[in-house]
Amino acid sequence: MNSCVNAEVFMDIKKQIDKTKVPQHIAIIMDGNGRWAQKQDQERLFGHSFGVDAVKNTVKAAREAGVRYLTLYAFSTENWQRPKAEVDGLMELMVNTIIRELPELMEQEIRIHGIGNLEALPKDCKEELYHAIETTKDNKNLNLILALNYSSKWELTEAVKSISKKVKAGELTSEEITETTISEHLNTAPFPDPELLIRTSGELRLSNYLLWQCSYAELYFTDVLWPDFSEEDLFKAILDYQQRERRFGKISAQITNTL
Repeated sequence: MNSCVNAEVFMDIKKQIDKTKVPQHIAIIMDGNGRWAQKQDQERLFGHSFGVDAVKNTVKAAREAGVRYLTLYAFSTENWQRPKAEVDGLMELMVNTIIRELPELMEQEIRIHGIGNLEALPKDCKEELYHAIETTKDNKNLNLILALNYSSKWELTEAVKSISKKVKAGELTSEEITETTISEHLNTAPFPDPELLIRTSGELRLSNYLLWQCSYAELYFTDVLWPDFSEEDLFKAILDYQQRERRFGKISAQITNTL
């Protein structure tokens, strides 16, 4: 009986989504794998492995909702400070997941992208990621962007270095530098900025993630631990987003043309 009720609730939530107002780009901080594993009296890597299922559910829901870009914070530059066994296990998990899921990604027309210091990833992980990026490059459905060995401070530092080199070479003057110039030198230059940022596990911070790009993103925090994050949870976040008024510095009357 409960499963039937849950299915009805799920379908009701899905039907409420206005397909004309779905965020084009959703970014997610996938948090809570370790705590989820601890609740099961398991090692942290156990939670990460179940987090892969949450990724698959989220990708499926994003496609169904009509999302065009989905960016997942898979591994930050700060995560190298974690215990070596966990880091090694995470890298192996990523390699195996990419290999296993590639046929499904092709079937569903999902294109893989990577942002972050990808060159510093372990050889096997880097090679499989680049292979997936190349193999899926012509896919036309959802763009799945993996933030690996990524942090905003690293990204912005690299952008400043790149812009500085152009100024030094005479290709650009300091007066010509604008917000657009900076955006064009970020890893995310090919993509629109996220309209919705989701963080799971109840933590209320951005953790050095897409700080420039999310300057006007709507923030959605949920207590759900990442391995438990479901299609229904993504739809709830989208519905919450659709109930907000996005003003971009203006006042409500300007947005509603009642001024």
